[in-house]
Amino acid sequence: MSAAAGTATAGKVMSAEEIVASLESGMTLGIGGWGSRRKPMALVRAIYRSSLTDLTIVSYGGADVGLLCAAGKVRRVVAPFVTLDSVPLEPHFRAARQAGAIELTEYDEGMFMFGLLAAAHRLPFLPTRAGLGSDVMRVNPGLRTVRSPYGAEGEEGEELVAVPPLRLDAALIHMDRADTRGNGQYLGPDPYMDDLFAKAAARCYMSCERLVEPGALTGPPQTLLVSRMHVTGVVETPGGGHFTDCGPDLGRDEAFQRHYASAAADPQAWAEFADRFLSGDEAAYREAVRRWHEEEAR
Repeated sequence: MSAAAGTATAGKVMSAEEIVASLESGMTLGIGGWGSRRKPMALVRAIYRSSLTDLTIVSYGGADVGLLCAAGKVRRVVAPFVTLDSVPLEPHFRAARQAGAIELTEYDEGMFMFGLLAAAHRLPFLPTRAGLGSDVMRVNPGLRTVRSPYGAEGEEGEELVAVPPLRLDAALIHMDRADTRGNGQYLGPDPYMDDLFAKAAARCYMSCERLVEPGALTGPPQTLLVSRMHVTGVVETPGGGHFTDCGPDLGRDEAFQRHYASAAADPQAWAEFADRFLSGDEAAYREAVRRWHEEEAR
């Protein structure tokens, strides 16, 4: 924890291990961020090391989904995509799908957002045009349509997709800054949907690059994205979004992401990767990454 936050006596501060210990196998777990951008990877790595299994992961997916698939933690994925951005398709997710190891519910990006909104507002569904006339309806035969009651005089109302709520047992998000009471701030160019994940979940746990005392979050009000009302616990994890993009503090570690994706293509290479980078705690992970970069620079 930063020195500034270390003097705080009240709040919701937890460790990553305490957060993971509060989760249960079989949960529906939402993970914030977008693709390979501002993912709560320190918390994901803590789940990787845990005994949790049979998870349903709801995510604008990236390495969070892939890493948990590689660990055999996932039963089902609900997502509009699973990508590393500069690597179009997350390799562990692709392997799990091709092997039939996981189930997939695939939504359009807009439908996915409406599902989070419906859960956040405790609604049975929200109507949208997204998905009409597409294969989203074919691959999700459980989706229903509704007709608007507000058609023009003498005409039927518009037919719309009724998107069900994406209710989450728990959500994990990563912010650039947070205070010990659970307020979260983003400093990059995009809030993504992290506030909706927090609101859609029965419990939300937030990691952050730097933890500060209450009242020390400054900047434009719109950057204060996550309210303590929706946060159960917060943990400071400097570099905890690695290797995803967590600007302005840290950009995406493209070299390490390529190493991750390359290792995923070969079982032996992945076993060596996992042993080197994922067999210890978060401090061991950061040290292993530092040494790897030193070796690559020689």
